[in-house]
Amino acid sequence: MRITVSQFVTLDGVSQGPGSPDEDTSDGFARGGWLVPHMDATFVQRASGWLDLADGLLLGRRTYEAFARDWPKITDPADPFAERMNTLPKYVVTSTLTEGSWHPTTVLAGDPVQTVAELKTRPGREIQVHGSARLADTLLEAGLVDVLRLVVAPTVLRGGRRLLSGAGAPSGLRLVRHEATPNGLLLLEYETTGRAQQGEYEGLSAFV
Repeated sequence: MRITVSQFVTLDGVSQGPGSPDEDTSDGFARGGWLVPHMDATFVQRASGWLDLADGLLLGRRTYEAFARDWPKITDPADPFAERMNTLPKYVVTSTLTEGSWHPTTVLAGDPVQTVAELKTRPGREIQVHGSARLADTLLEAGLVDVLRLVVAPTVLRGGRRLLSGAGAPSGLRLVRHEATPNGLLLLEYETTGRAQQGEYEGLSAFV
């Protein structure tokens, strides 16, 4: 299976608490809910299409516990995400949980790179990382991510937990799809290309 990462981020790279002010207040974060004012029908349609590709969800403990608390409460049959979020297999990478409450859940203990590498060898389409910024960063640095999908909101928070901030080798990406929604969200899909390349500028003649 492919490992794909779907993330909501601000222009300054913050991924914490996109859905509501009280979604994730860890470390004193009080600026949550920044994605909601920009959501529109195009965004919902594209995000639903991405979720259609999932054979499972791969989550870190913090995101898993937040999702397990919130998603089972969404029972509106018209909600485009709730049924799939609640019924897809969940894989939670954790050293502190022994079982999950949001069924069906499989706990992946041990080294996250090794356990996810084994999961990736199984047949199927996509295992999708949602939220779980630190897990996503770890897997990207380890070369396990195949696709990175970003929804970039037109806002700058100047505070909060950022998506990509860990140490390690730089990662190269190739933009394969892009779209702007009517409310100003940028939908960007990248494929990973290994280590990021470097070069030296030698004048415009090299590009024309």
